[in-house]
Amino acid sequence: MSITDLEPADLPGDGPSGPPQELVTDVFARGCTSRAAFEVVTSKWASLALLALGEGSYRFNALRRRVEGVSEKMLSQTLQALERDGMVTRDVVTTIPPRVEYGLTPLGEQVAQRLRALADLLEATAAASAREVAGADDAPEPGPSR
Repeated sequence: MSITDLEPADLPGDGPSGPPQELVTDVFARGCTSRAAFEVVTSKWASLALLALGEGSYRFNALRRRVEGVSEKMLSQTLQALERDGMVTRDVVTTIPPRVEYGLTPLGEQVAQRLRALADLLEATAAASAREVAGADDAPEPGPSR
């Protein structure tokens, strides 16, 4: 049985169990069309790949070196998902040997800019927290009270 054999009431998103036929644009709603992309972007490897690609185009192995700790398989899957969601481009450069470069689409650039702002905030907060902890360690111990 193919999807063309199904009655309209049997199709996903129709009927009382699924979302109405109109476009759902609330990321909190189960049927939201952007929810899958949101889940991809908020994964650790996708966020880091987008941040790196925000610096410019990368070849696969250069991107893998930039995003320390990501496996080849995980980076490949992540880039495929980001490409599917319209955030990453995959350009095959016809040279000998051929090479592939990854870059950001306009949507990917917007997402990367927002992730960069978040990363900057977290990095600054981590640095400030580290200074506070270091400052607390340098404080003299209270002496005996008289």
